[in-house]
Amino acid sequence: MNNYQPKDFVETAEGLIFAVVTEDQEDQRILSSLRYQRTTNGYKKLSTSEAEKLLQDSYPYYLYYSTTRDVWLHGVGVDRIVYHHQPRLRLLEILQAEPNDQIEAKLQRLIKLFKAEGLETGEIGVTGSMLIGAQKTSSDIDLVFYKREVFFKAREIIKTLIAKQQLQPLHETLWQDAYARRGCALTYDEYCWHEHRKYNKAAIEETKFDISLLTADRWQDLIRYRKQGRVNLKTTIADDRNSFDYPARYSLSHPAIDEVISYTATYSGQALRDEQVEIQGQLEVSIAGHLRIVIGTNREASHEYIKALSSQHH
Repeated sequence: MNNYQPKDFVETAEGLIFAVVTEDQEDQRILSSLRYQRTTNGYKKLSTSEAEKLLQDSYPYYLYYSTTRDVWLHGVGVDRIVYHHQPRLRLLEILQAEPNDQIEAKLQRLIKLFKAEGLETGEIGVTGSMLIGAQKTSSDIDLVFYKREVFFKAREIIKTLIAKQQLQPLHETLWQDAYARRGCALTYDEYCWHEHRKYNKAAIEETKFDISLLTADRWQDLIRYRKQGRVNLKTTIADDRNSFDYPARYSLSHPAIDEVISYTATYSGQALRDEQVEIQGQLEVSIAGHLRIVIGTNREASHEYIKALSSQHH
């Protein structure tokens, strides 16, 4: 059984490249999101709306209604996949070869810096544009970690390397760029206030990189939920232990709603235990009556957010 995980990419014979969003398959389909199209000039990155339009016009059989999630997604039949792009294998490939460009050279140096600080690098992969060799000079480096303790150690190392000036904190232009790419519901100041304390992003020689965590915990996708409409509330975070997971998960001190789940990277590591937060997202209820709020029902999560209330006093 080929194990398709989030952050992997799958490519079809038509040259469509989808990012896998969950390892649970439905009807022999990989649930995913179309990100790139292979053209005669290399890969073309697609926005959410371009991807939707392309599938609706030309490849409607990849549009799939997920009954488990009560949402339209992109679903790629396992039999249609011609290539499975895997982050760990791709990173290994880049580390063992001569770099093709500046970005690959920087990635090699970044991994060397991590290793020099004692990080175990066998459980790291590279995703995003570099996974398929579609990076440009302006591209970011997206690293995915497969072990919780390695990821948390990497955050400490980033802090250390910034202090040693071997890595740089993001400067204004890189923050502006990150904010613009995210298109999130927070103001720029709120966004930066939250990001500055996460230590999951920094720059190596002017190139931004970020790190994310993907663990084998399979709790999230086994239960059916139904959407109940949008909700906005103020509450307190009861537990932040899984706040950097994919999806990020926070337990709430709320009389009715147990937790908030975010599929949007912006809101991972967003709030700390005992912090007062404001949350806006989709309320969902399971067959057992368990209530949760989901953020990232679409990729931009345009009206959905988690913010620490203390971020507004800065």
